[in-house]
Amino acid sequence: MVPTIRAGWRPAAVGTDMSAHDGPLGPGGTRPEEIKRRTFLDLLLGVGFVSTALSFAYPLWRYLIPPAVAEATTNSVVAGKATEFKNGSGTIVKFGSRPAIVVRTSEGEFRAFSAVCTHLDCTVQYKGDTSQLWCACHNGLYDLAGNNVSGPPPRPLQAFTVNLRGEPGQEDVVVTRA
Repeated sequence: MVPTIRAGWRPAAVGTDMSAHDGPLGPGGTRPEEIKRRTFLDLLLGVGFVSTALSFAYPLWRYLIPPAVAEATTNSVVAGKATEFKNGSGTIVKFGSRPAIVVRTSEGEFRAFSAVCTHLDCTVQYKGDTSQLWCACHNGLYDLAGNNVSGPPPRPLQAFTVNLRGEPGQEDVVVTRA
């Protein structure tokens, strides 16, 4: 007796279940379960690609746009002992998260200002020969009242109040936000 062959039927591989291969062929000669398998693999590869891209993009984004950090509100700071400041000198001290400059004039009077230039946030320094505060970035000059004398700074420096606290000869120089 000769076996009959049905249309669309193919012999199964050795050791496989014949029922899985029975059934009509779909478009392109594929079976419906193969289409589901391909869609699943495409979806899996897409999710893998997107997650890989995000794993690179997120740290880069966090680096370029750092989180907002509230500035510590410091209203006063002890700059040092009065004997540490020589007449006609200026010293940069830390005032919260920003620098301040404490100037002792040639007459012995203390003055303090924000050491951040109002032009491009550079740090100013004291020039004893001219008795002025100088910004090296664009040659901006301020007088000892904090007013801009020349150069590109648009505003005067923020002035701070200076008080001496303690016993004579051992006074602390205390700089306070005005």
